[in-house]
Amino acid sequence: MRRTRLFAGRRSPSTRRPRIVALIPAHNEAERIAASIAALRRQRRAPDRIVVVADNCTDATADIARRAGAEVIASEGNRHKKAGALNQALGRALPGLADEDLVLVQDADTTLWPTFLASAIDAMDRTVGAVGGIFYGEDGGGLLGALQRIEFHRYAREIARRGYRADVLTGTATLFRVATLREIERARRAGRLGGGTSYYSLASLTEDDEITKAVRTLGFRTISPPGCGVVTEVMTTLPKLWHQRLRWQRGALENLRDYGWTRVTAPYIVRQAFMGLSVVFLALYLVFTAWMLARGRPRFSRFWLAVGLIFVAEKVVTARGAGWRGQLLAGTLAIELAYDMFQHAVYVRSLWDMARRREERWCAT
Repeated sequence: MRRTRLFAGRRSPSTRRPRIVALIPAHNEAERIAASIAALRRQRRAPDRIVVVADNCTDATADIARRAGAEVIASEGNRHKKAGALNQALGRALPGLADEDLVLVQDADTTLWPTFLASAIDAMDRTVGAVGGIFYGEDGGGLLGALQRIEFHRYAREIARRGYRADVLTGTATLFRVATLREIERARRAGRLGGGTSYYSLASLTEDDEITKAVRTLGFRTISPPGCGVVTEVMTTLPKLWHQRLRWQRGALENLRDYGWTRVTAPYIVRQAFMGLSVVFLALYLVFTAWMLARGRPRFSRFWLAVGLIFVAEKVVTARGAGWRGQLLAGTLAIELAYDMFQHAVYVRSLWDMARRREERWCAT
């Protein structure tokens, strides 16, 4: 497919400033929606429209959004959660926009850095289909919140190390070209992409992961440049974190299954394979350690002690963005090891559920 096709059709004068429409899908987000809207109004390049998509809300989300100055539209008969609500909203918004205009899709529990939109626009050249945010965890949440913040800072560090390439256009906040969204819809209708006949896939548990693969399959880059930071909610209980990560992991695996092996999916599949190996190796390490302890007092090798200290140092250094408390927590190693085991359990459960063809149900987190 020729890349120029993405910009075929409706065009506006090259000197025209692109319009930005911000869409915020929200289901019962009365406590957080005002902060999300306020952060959009503080943008150095503010959106031209802020539209809250009230999806089956039973609280005051819509009223609070209107008082904050946002437009509010309600989803109609939506049974497909966030993806369905966004498809309805995009279906209403896109006919009035030019290909060069932009659509920001962000979660209602997320606040954007003031530099987000300006940085995203500066980084968006003709090879870029969409720009995703770099997410950081909000304060609070106790020990569990601290572990998530460390994890998110490490992910931000990884993004920077690979030249700010976005492997996932995070649902927390992503800026799309209108032309990109139109091309995705055309590709789905033509059968070149699965997941229905609209913009977001209705067959995926993780619509942000799937639409990333869609954009890249169509031949365009996805990036997360510095300045596109967002602050998002952390899970404050283990059950909430379990359901969130199970949905993320199961969705990622199912998306890879649906797309199959391609030049786009190959790196993702390899990373999932390495994740599986890490599960096996950690399990073997724990079994071996337990066996050694059962045989009596273990002998400590200077070599393996040095290796362990290097491992601890790596954990501490990579947690630097989370502050000294985060680094101190990372230095204990045992707590983060337990957190890694939790994530491994999520991975194994996802594989098990897929093997049994067990339907994963969406849970509010």
